[in-house]
Amino acid sequence: MTTRYSNRYKALALSMACALMLPLAAHAQSDTREQQLEQRVAQLEQQLNELKAMIQAQKTAPAPPPATTQNVAAAPAPATPVFSSAPGVSVALHGFISASAFSQNKSFTYGNGQNALFPVPGSTGSLSGVDVRNTRFWLDFKGAQFAGNWSGGGRIEMDFFGGFNGVGAYSQQQPTPRLRQAYMDLTNAESGTTVRIGQQWDFMFPIDNTPASLAHIAFPLGFGSGMIGWRFPGVVVMQDLNHGSTGVQWRLDVGAFEGSWNGPDGAVNNTNYKTAGNAGFRPQIEARLHVQDKNWLAYFAAHYSKVDLRGVGGTAPTPIQSSVKSTGYEVGGQWKPGPWTFKGLAYTGNGLGEIFGAMSQFGDIKETGGFVQAGYSFTPNWSLYAFYAYSKPNADDVIRWMGNGATGLLRNRQAALSLQYTAGSYDLSAEWMHDKLDSTSNGVNRKTTTGNQISLNALYHF
Repeated sequence: MTTRYSNRYKALALSMACALMLPLAAHAQSDTREQQLEQRVAQLEQQLNELKAMIQAQKTAPAPPPATTQNVAAAPAPATPVFSSAPGVSVALHGFISASAFSQNKSFTYGNGQNALFPVPGSTGSLSGVDVRNTRFWLDFKGAQFAGNWSGGGRIEMDFFGGFNGVGAYSQQQPTPRLRQAYMDLTNAESGTTVRIGQQWDFMFPIDNTPASLAHIAFPLGFGSGMIGWRFPGVVVMQDLNHGSTGVQWRLDVGAFEGSWNGPDGAVNNTNYKTAGNAGFRPQIEARLHVQDKNWLAYFAAHYSKVDLRGVGGTAPTPIQSSVKSTGYEVGGQWKPGPWTFKGLAYTGNGLGEIFGAMSQFGDIKETGGFVQAGYSFTPNWSLYAFYAYSKPNADDVIRWMGNGATGLLRNRQAALSLQYTAGSYDLSAEWMHDKLDSTSNGVNRKTTTGNQISLNALYHF
């Protein structure tokens, strides 16, 4: 009996102990879950902190090297297209917004502000303003299939140097768009051949080593008075000479461009294609040999055309001679050793007014010219550029053609200094340009006109 009651008491005690332990076990399990939840929260907080650190590191990372005017003029397109216009055809929209606050002590040829080239002889009076006409946009097309190994592409490019919208009180704030380039490309990736058809830069324009400037982009430093070239409709063939090889790359370009001249043809002048450059089928013929390696490039270009000064109708008066042979030769290049950048070219020729030579004077005028620019990047953000250009038309030729295409401009010297700051897609600069021009008004007297322009500039690339 005693043993039976003892076993019963033991079983009862065990049951009561189990009943008492159940809440404790549940509480322990709850504590475990809470610990696991706290550990997971801590892990998420750590990952969030790491993500914040990565974003902050990207914000404080050094900016890329400063963009040059060459990058702005040539405007290479990112690989990723913005949208597509047809199956397999990608379209990329690019460009930049430009603004320049300027002050100058003379009126300049071709305009003031961002398209100032050299001072108007004898001009007086200072002026200032804000110019946004360098603002530019373009569409790059690629991916269209032609035939066999040939694929297509092209570009449409515009800025706002088409003039101002009328002559009223508010026209200054309404610049007109201007078509710069409009061409199509046919490219054979197997042979390294590209055929370009449409309006494009001729070979005498230094598209690969244009002077760096944020104020003077569409009208570069030294343009017409140290560097020459212009855009024309034409056909160009570009052929890689050592296609597929490594190391130094060689390319030969040949092209035929529409003729051009400053008249004649009476009142119609240069409208409706009726210029002396379009009399008969006499295109401008050019060739260029281009060689490039990792940190340098060089090229040699040649130009030829024959202009019939009797005009399209063959009846325009020719007081000096009936035709002009336009010839030109140019050598240029760029070198980037470390933080330095050196650019330059030299040219010589005759009758180069049609491609912005002789300070835009037309006639049988011999000339020589060129420019040099040195730049140094102190940091990934800060750079300093120094520039000098020289142009010397033959004085006797200029005087002989005065009143028939020449305006008496005899020699020009231009210097510029620019301090530039680059951060991401933004460029800021302060620039000073000084120009000294020799001229004559009657072939006997000599006059020297100097002009200065100071500008603060901002550029945003997209």
